[in-house]
Amino acid sequence: MSEQEAIERLRRGDAGGLEALIRAHQLRAVRAAYLIVRDRDLAEDVVADAFVRAYEQIGRFDGARPFAPWFLRLVVNIARRRAAQRERHVPWSEASACGEIALDEMFAADGPGPEDLAGQAALREAVWEALGRLSPAERASVVQRYYLGLTEDEIAEASGCRPGTIKWRLHVARERLRGWLRPLWDAEDHRMHRPDKEVGR
Repeated sequence: MSEQEAIERLRRGDAGGLEALIRAHQLRAVRAAYLIVRDRDLAEDVVADAFVRAYEQIGRFDGARPFAPWFLRLVVNIARRRAAQRERHVPWSEASACGEIALDEMFAADGPGPEDLAGQAALREAVWEALGRLSPAERASVVQRYYLGLTEDEIAEASGCRPGTIKWRLHVARERLRGWLRPLWDAEDHRMHRPDKEVGR
């Protein structure tokens, strides 16, 4: 079933059209929601809710436009609200850890060495922690801009904000992330350029 056929089925009130849309969009949607809500189970709930909303609101969808951006707006808006609710009760420092690399990927013969993997793991953990320190609205804007690739105007439309608000929100988020991550980058730069004292041993 094509995406257009699935959408037409939804317009006729046939929920069977959701199956093709779920197959096409679920993975990216869950990843985007996870970056915002920071909990896998909650991210899956967010996406399930978004598919229900898509079914209920399909009459508002402009069939001349692609489905994915419209659907991902639903996902991000639900995720932002859920993240705000969750973080009133769960501090960011207690949020779920970022997903680990699978062991078979870590130890692949042609993969990076242990030192590189340690650096990547440290960077992933630091970025995850830094993202958690942003507000849900800032985090949602960062995910929309840098993960989903939306323009500032598209984010503003999806969020019901002025473009200037989004521009400022992204600026503040970038500056905060730079400040929090700069010590790690400086340490990594020093490690990469320090003299090798082990040579000759």
